[in-house]
Amino acid sequence: MNISIIVAVSENNVIGVQNQLPWHLPADLKYFKHLTTGYPIIMGRKTFDSIGKPLPNRENIVLTQNHLFAVDGVLTFHSVDEVLDYCKNKNEVFVIGGNKIFKLFLNRSNTIYRTVVHTKIPNGDTFFSDINRDEWTLVKSDFHTKDEKNIFRLYF
Repeated sequence: MNISIIVAVSENNVIGVQNQLPWHLPADLKYFKHLTTGYPIIMGRKTFDSIGKPLPNRENIVLTQNHLFAVDGVLTFHSVDEVLDYCKNKNEVFVIGGNKIFKLFLNRSNTIYRTVVHTKIPNGDTFFSDINRDEWTLVKSDFHTKDEKNIFRLYF
């Protein structure tokens, strides 16, 4: 099984502000949808709450300590080992956040799909962990310019 992290970060590694994405970038959302459709996605309960519903055409998996959490269309697990056991026969799974979940899976991941958003978010309160670039190889990078729908430059 390939475990892939998919994350969008600002230049100062911010991934969230008050449990929300600090931007709305249609190009990145399209990229996210393209990569994750048809695959299981793993997220924490706070990330699920920020989305508000299961994402279509994906197996939605929530990892939470809350044993009362239950939502139709969502598989709930309470440990990384439970998630990994459930996903062991999957070709690829995507870890979509948040920070605590990224930290739990970072050392188990084979791939990071990282979008860098060319801005600094001074009021960010959730950050992506620094990655050791010596341990990862850049395979591909695509640049997207700022336009009327995407208020920041970004690259995938």
